[in-house]
Amino acid sequence: MRIVIAGGHGKIALRLVERLKSGAVGLVRNPAHVADVRASGGEAVVCDLERATVDEVVAVIRGADAVVFAAGAGPGSGAARKDTVDRGASVLLAEAAEQAGVGRFIQISSMGAGKPPAAGRDEVWAAYIAAKTAAEADLRARDLAWTILRPGRLTDEPGTGLVRLAPQVPPGAVPREDVAAVIEALLDDSTTTGKTLELVSGDTPIADLLKTG
Repeated sequence: MRIVIAGGHGKIALRLVERLKSGAVGLVRNPAHVADVRASGGEAVVCDLERATVDEVVAVIRGADAVVFAAGAGPGSGAARKDTVDRGASVLLAEAAEQAGVGRFIQISSMGAGKPPAAGRDEVWAAYIAAKTAAEADLRARDLAWTILRPGRLTDEPGTGLVRLAPQVPPGAVPREDVAAVIEALLDDSTTTGKTLELVSGDTPIADLLKTG
């Protein structure tokens, strides 16, 4: 399988590249990040989703079996980039996937999306949740075999392979390594198409949660 991963230098994306190896294509904004993606076993393509046109993205992803939106503005970015990356880049990638005929689309969102941010949170967090919510809404309206994954608080702890995955789960944390493992499983799982799933650490093996169908 050829899997194109937007935000290819991110912490989840690099872990996913390591799992997929030669089948992964990481889209990176910064040419300096190409070496890290290649060192993880995948192919790297420089493509800035904040500036690229739909046609440029179509040319990159045409022929892929699936795309994964793992991009994010990241810590320290302001409200404006939450919109241009967490919403705008996802919308661009989804539009390109439709035009390129790439049906499978997995979007990494966030727990908390789909509803107003909790009172007392700062402006940047509110912009982040608004951007993720808008990106989800855009994807749901498209003719793609989409799955939206909403992880809880992300950690760099070693993965356990044990998670809780459902349309709604209690708030919690999850290692990025386990998020990557779940995404790998989702790529081969047709039963999750059209679903929005929340993910935290739990006690169920990932292999038992997702069955190819």
